[in-house]
Amino acid sequence: MSDQFIKPGNQERGWNDPPQFSYSFKKDSCGLKQKCILNKRVHSPQLAGSASEVPSATADRLTPPRDIKPPPIQGTTPTSVNSILSDQTVTTEGEPCIEDVQASLYSVLSACRHTVKKQICDDVERRLKLFEDMWKNGKLSSSVKHRMYALSQDLKRKNWDAADEIHRGLMVDHVSEVSQWMVGVKRLIAEARSLNTMQSAQSDQNQLDNTTDPGL
Repeated sequence: MSDQFIKPGNQERGWNDPPQFSYSFKKDSCGLKQKCILNKRVHSPQLAGSASEVPSATADRLTPPRDIKPPPIQGTTPTSVNSILSDQTVTTEGEPCIEDVQASLYSVLSACRHTVKKQICDDVERRLKLFEDMWKNGKLSSSVKHRMYALSQDLKRKNWDAADEIHRGLMVDHVSEVSQWMVGVKRLIAEARSLNTMQSAQSDQNQLDNTTDPGL
């Protein structure tokens, strides 16, 4: 071992006495002092460069997932969700005119008067007037007005199932607004459907008679 690490001691020590070392300092190979600092804080490494220079694996962890659909509304069915969306949509559109709604309804009622009892037609007409009065007096919500406009157009186009579906939705969602006159609208839908079925059957019978007539 090099003599520079041996501390001068008793010159009269025995041949088998261990050497004495100095631990207070040592010199490196260049002869410079070095101290071992144990309480020095080491800073965490910093990411250099912009976010675009972050490794792809790290960037994938930092990037939020895409195309995640929101959770369904608790306590609602697909039908009720459609009703909610419909109500949110109609509030952003222009309000329909009561004249347009009543024109379609009265047109269907007029066609029914040829086959339906007068008492029934008069009761339907009375309820349609009540509906008109509530509309003009501001007693109907925007959703009811838009749905009734859609119902009148379905009746005009002979879309009986669609009109009946709107009628049921109104009775469920806005019963307090429509209960006084909706029974007349329901009867009008039923009578118009029955009239159309009867007319279709009569038309089919006439065609059958024409094809079997020996005079042709």
